[in-house]
Amino acid sequence: MTRGTPIPETVTLHVPFRIVKRGGRKEMQMPDRVRPERTPDSTLVKALARAFRWKRMLESGEFATIAELAEREGIAPSYMTRVLRLTLLAPDIVEAILDGKQAPEVTLARVLEPFPIDWSEQKNTFAHT
Repeated sequence: MTRGTPIPETVTLHVPFRIVKRGGRKEMQMPDRVRPERTPDSTLVKALARAFRWKRMLESGEFATIAELAEREGIAPSYMTRVLRLTLLAPDIVEAILDGKQAPEVTLARVLEPFPIDWSEQKNTFAHT
């Protein structure tokens, strides 16, 4: 625009996006050609932190069993067991989650489902990680 050009009253922008659920909240997902900087999924990061904290507490002998620790934390032992499995994720998958660079389908619900123990098989399970 030049100085003499009048400013229009309305500007319309068309931005293609879709709404997806990530970790219990809604997020805008842009087309593949538009990749904004991603921020870590706080739900996933908290779950990873809990998993490694609980693992440390069990390994140190502070708690003898998962059931004992789950009771102290006020959660079901079955849920704790699923979260503890996150400590078996491949290091590059954990790093991607902490950096916010995991694939969009890598959500807390998805990683709490059974996954292969073998790290190379995990890469196939969590495809774009």
